[in-house]
Order: sequence, then C-alpha cells, then structure tokens
Amino acid sequence: MKKQFIKVVLSCAVVAGGFTVTSCKNSGSKDVSRATGWKINSKEGGFQYNTDFKEQETAPGLVFIEGGTFTKGKVQDDVMHDWNNTPTSQHVQSFYMDETEVTNVMYLEYLDYLKSVYPPENPMYTNIYKGALPDTLVWRNRLGFNETMTNNYLRHPAYAEYPVVGVNWVQATQFAEWRTDRVNEIMLEREGYLAKDAKYQAATGEVAGTFSTETYLNRPESVYNGQIDSLQGSKKKDSINTYASRSSGVIMPEYRLPTETEWEYAAQANQGTREYNNYRGRKKYPWDGEYTRNGQRVGRGDQLANFKQGKGDYGGIAGWSDDGADITAEVMSYKPNDLGLYDMAGNVAEWVADVYRPIVDDEVSDFNYYRGNIYMKTAIGEDGKVNILRDSVMYDTLPNGKIVAVNLPGEIKMVPVGEEETFLRTNFSSSDNRGYRDGDPSSSRFFDQFADENQTSDSDKMYNSPKNKIEVDSAGNLVREYDKSNNRSTLINNEVRVYKGGSWKDRAYWLDPAQRRYMPQYMATDYIGFRCAMSRVGSKSQTKNKTPRGKKVR
Repeated sequence: MKKQFIKVVLSCAVVAGGFTVTSCKNSGSKDVSRATGWKINSKEGGFQYNTDFKEQETAPGLVFIEGGTFTKGKVQDDVMHDWNNTPTSQHVQSFYMDETEVTNVMYLEYLDYLKSVYPPENPMYTNIYKGALPDTLVWRNRLGFNETMTNNYLRHPAYAEYPVVGVNWVQATQFAEWRTDRVNEIMLEREGYLAKDAKYQAATGEVAGTFSTETYLNRPESVYNGQIDSLQGSKKKDSINTYASRSSGVIMPEYRLPTETEWEYAAQANQGTREYNNYRGRKKYPWDGEYTRNGQRVGRGDQLANFKQGKGDYGGIAGWSDDGADITAEVMSYKPNDLGLYDMAGNVAEWVADVYRPIVDDEVSDFNYYRGNIYMKTAIGEDGKVNILRDSVMYDTLPNGKIVAVNLPGEIKMVPVGEEETFLRTNFSSSDNRGYRDGDPSSSRFFDQFADENQTSDSDKMYNSPKNKIEVDSAGNLVREYDKSNNRSTLINNEVRVYKGGSWKDRAYWLDPAQRRYMPQYMATDYIGFRCAMSRVGSKSQTKNKTPRGKKVR
C-alpha cells in the first residue's frame, strides 16, 4: 500500500527535461494544453493562442443569419417555362448579410479612397479609378428622358441612401475586397496592432502603399509598402513589432457576394413561420401571405415592395402612391423580412456569386451549394517568399472593352493551383470548377477522353456562346469586333452570373425569391445592385437557447 502511494506522488511530481505537469488529472484550464500539459500563452514563451475568444463579432453593416435546411428553387409560378429551378433540399451554414443593399454613399466612399490613394493623374493608376466607376449611362432609354438620373443619381445627396446601380459583377466583387481590407484595418487599430488613425495616413499620402489583409497575414512587414514599423500600435513591445494572425481572432473573414443559395435562404426568411422544428405554411414572398399589399390595419392596401405594378404604372397615382417610388427607393423604406433584411424583394435585383447553369446539381452537393469555384494560391518568388506586387498593377480587359484592375499595388500575386495540389486528390482535380459536370469538356456528348481538348470545335462544346473580340492595335487603341457567327446556340458560359430578386422595373412575378435570371458579369443595368455577405466561423448559433417559435417582424 505504501509503495502504491509513493508511485502516485511521483506521477504528479516534477519530472526531468524541464517539463512540469501541473496536475495528474485532466486539467480544465483553457491555458493548459490537453494534448501535452504544457502551458499556453506562457510569459516564458512557447505556444501562443487566443484562448479568450468567445465568438465572431458582427462586422459593420451586417445581420447574423443562422443556417439550416430549406427547399431551394420552390417557385410558385413558372410562366416563363425556363425549367431552371427544380426544387432541391439544401443546407446553408450560418453567415452574415448586409442589412440593406450597398448604397450610393457607400460606393462613393470606395471611389473617393481609390482616387486619393491611386490618383488617376498617374498613368499607372488611371484605370484603377476609371475601372471602378459605375456605368451611369445605364439610365438612358432611346424613347425616354432619363438624363437627370444619368447626371445625378450616383453623386447627388438626394440619392445618397439609394441603392447603387450601374455596377457590374466584377466591380461588385472588387468593392467587397476593398471593404474587407478597410474593416480589418480599423479592427487592428482598435485592438492595438496598428497606430491610431494609421488608416488615414495611406489615404492622405503620408505613407506610401496601403493595407491589404492577405499581405498582412502572409508578409506583415510588407504592408504600407514596408513602412509598418512606424505605424505599430500599443501591442508593440519595446522595439519588437507585434502582428496579428488568424489565430488572434481579430482578423475578420472576407466580405463577398452571397451565393445564390445563401441569398434565397435569407430572402425566404422561413424562420418567421417556424414552430418548433417545422416551417408552417408556404411563403410566396419574403413576407407572409400570397399578396403584395399590406393587410394590416396601419398602411392597409400599400405595396410591401417597390416594383412595377402594371403597364405604365411604377408607383400609383399622385397623392396616393402605392409604393412611394417610381424608380429606386431609399433603402429601409419598407419593412424588413423576419431576418431583419430590407428590400429582399423589389427596389433592385441583386448580383450573387454563382455562375449560371440551368440545373442545380444536388447529386454532387446539397451543402453550401455554389457554382463558381476557382482555387488559387499565393505565388512564391525566387527568394522563397510570397510574391508582393509593389510597384505594378495587373489589369484585365473585359469583353466589352472596360479595363479593370486585377491586383492593386501591395497585394499578393495569386496563381491557379496546379498538379502539386491536385495530384491523387478526390475532392477536386483542377483550379477552375465553374463548368464542373455542366459545361466542362467531359459533360459534352462529344467528349473523347483521349482527344486533345484544344482541338475540340466550338460546335462540339456543351455551351456554344458568342465570343466577341477585343484587341489592341499597333497604336494602342482597342479594336472591338462582334462575333457574327450564325452557329451560336446559347448565351451561357463561365462568365455569366446569376442575379436574384425583383426590381423597380419588374412585375410581381420576379419578387419570388426562388426566381433566377442571368447576365454577363461584365454588364451593368439600371435595375441591378448588390449587397455583401460574410461567412460565420465557429458555432452555428449565437445562443444555445431554443425557442418554440421563430421571431417575426411586425
């Protein structure tokens, strides 16, 4: 008995090698590793980790949306007979979405930043600002007088809180990338990793270069063109710079366009009809009921969204306007849906991230469904470090001749993944997966797995869409040439994106969240806007308490 007691004492004592076991039992302390027993965040060194992290903070402008299962593509009518929306059961992870559409004043802030940091007077930067400008000519109509909107809609204060239009899909994604960097910049400043008001010094030209989230995470010493030493915040210890990382829990996930599945799930807002673990009834619109008019005592008869009510009727008669608008309306003019999101039906249709295909392939995926993945990786230079584009800008010429910046100075150069990442992998085999099982060579009935893919004729491809040409002549001018072939059979290709929801220009048919349309990603209109989303990391719910019924907006 005495020997056994001595063994127990020795097993809980200090052992050789400088390794201290604080307890012979499993420690419940968050600062002690359950794998090794070593201390975490010890002052003497070792493994450092944010063990105090609670949950993801809701970023500016966003609303939390708890994920779940729902029926995607549950349209009430199909008078167009597109047959592109067969109902499928899908599951969506929890995420965040903008409370409203991106407004003119939000987009003007973006333009002002680009103009300040990358002055268009500099020939190298000219197309950065020009490429981000919305197309204000979308308001023009051959038989309509709309020059007032052409000249005023974007910049006049009267339209400040109206949704921005004339923005194509490419510009919308670039706005989301810029927004990610600006939000993370202020988060790092708040947490003491950057000096107070460091964000303004780049905009005013006091320091060269700007902040990029991915550059900060991969090569933080290169941010602000290598001048981050002078912009360190209170976290700096003596002369040693301190940088945040993913494990710090400070860096927000990126802003992005919502996927089609996320947008439809958020627009339906079925949580308001939930009773225990069931959805009661069916919703045709983001609000309850089968009609577009308000049935409550206050405001009875008013339209619940901004849409075209009939031929030549965009807002009712003077003095008794049904929806209070003739073109777009100020955001938050109508009641939100049961998730707290405004204008998920009407006002403007909205870009989503997905590449369009007529079929939703739920045989392959019924979880976070999304078509449009292009897997990229950071480019590594000859010195073995991540390649930073310091004094160069990469541009791309869109099929309509518009020039947009692909990479800005100070950002990381990205390249497609290759065989190193795809060899003997089962979940993906190439970088570009936009046409997977619906548009790639193997999905065509003419596919020959032993033939040279480059020798396949256009007529043998599954989607034989027009190919307009943009070339630069010897004088540096763009030469535009239409595809005049009579053999084209479709407009669908990998550069056609889905847009969802109805707009001020659409009839009530398009207010159904399940309806879907598509347009080339480089085109813009006067009725398509966008809003951003952000993925949630961590737990599915913000609370562990279950409620018998979902929250409804009255």
